[in-house]
Amino acid sequence: MLGLLAGLDTPTRGTVVLDDSDLTKLSENDRARLRGEKVGFVFQSFQLIPTLTAQENVQVPLELRGTAGATERARELIDRVGLTGRGHHFPTQLSGGEQQRVAIARAFANSPKILFADEPTGNLDNATGHRIFELLQSLNSEGGSTIVLVTHDISLASRASRIIRLLDGAVVEDSGSPSAKSA
Repeated sequence: MLGLLAGLDTPTRGTVVLDDSDLTKLSENDRARLRGEKVGFVFQSFQLIPTLTAQENVQVPLELRGTAGATERARELIDRVGLTGRGHHFPTQLSGGEQQRVAIARAFANSPKILFADEPTGNLDNATGHRIFELLQSLNSEGGSTIVLVTHDISLASRASRIIRLLDGAVVEDSGSPSAKSA
C-alpha cells in the first residue's frame, strides 16, 4: 500500500493522488522528483547504504536535491535522533534501534510534507519501539509533516490521531478526524 501511495509502485487500475498530483499520469522521473520534493520514507528494513556512515546516509537525499549545508543538516538530524557521536559509524556498527533512528533522520532530511513509515517499530523491542514512535511524533509536530504509518501493533496504532484499518485490501474502519495531523 505504501509503495502505491508514494508512487514507488503503479496500480493496475484506479488512480493515486498525492498532494494534488495524479501519480498514475506522471512519468517515473516526475514521480521521483515529486518524492524527492515532498515525501519521506521509513522502510521496515531501514534500507541504509552499508558503505556509507550514518551521517552520510542522512546526507544522501540532501545532496541529491543539491541542498546547501547538507553536512550540517545531516549532523543536526543525527543529533536530534539521539545519535550524537555515532554519525561516523557504518550501519553494521549500529544496533537495530540506532539504524532505525538513522532511517528516520534520513526520512526527515528534506522536511517532507508527508512521511510514509512501514512498520517503523516492527524490528525493535517494545521499549525502543515506543521511543521511536515518540521521536516520529516529535519530528512531526516540529516540521508539520503528515505521517502515514503502517503497523500491526495495535498499541502503537492506538496512539495515532486517525486510524484507518484495512482487511483484505478494503477499509473496514476509519476513526479520527481526517483534518487532524496523522501520526
